[in-house]
Amino acid sequence: MTQNATLKAWRRMEASGFGRWLFTRAVCWRAPYFASISPTFISLEPGRGVVSMKKRRKVQNHIGTIHAIAMANLCEIAAGVLTEVTIPVSMRWLPRGMTIQYLAKAETTIRVTATMPEPSGTDATDLVVNCDVQDASGKTVVSAQITMYVTPKPARQASA
Repeated sequence: MTQNATLKAWRRMEASGFGRWLFTRAVCWRAPYFASISPTFISLEPGRGVVSMKKRRKVQNHIGTIHAIAMANLCEIAAGVLTEVTIPVSMRWLPRGMTIQYLAKAETTIRVTATMPEPSGTDATDLVVNCDVQDASGKTVVSAQITMYVTPKPARQASA
């Protein structure tokens, strides 16, 4: 499998806090909606990624905890970028669905660990990304499963 541009960029930037911040900003520039939660990529490799989000006023709800949808957005950015670096460069992906369970209030900075299997072939398939969101004490506050529809790229996109 040829390494894709996203994984190459991560590997160039992951060694420093500034590099991780810059990588995250580049992802949010490409998908601007995610900038609303100010995520930070912590680690990223095929099959596993970790992204954090600070508890800030802009992601809080009326009771002062992190808003449920902000946590869903954190899961979605982690799952999307993880899928991008896990699947072969000859394939593409689209989110197909999300199942999410809100298990506890998120009263601190949170971190999502997203994991997924590598595709076993080159046919269209659904892959599930498991997302486990934990607070600063290690308590799981959200569990999500995001289904990604993975298909071969059309011939004109396969070389990109």
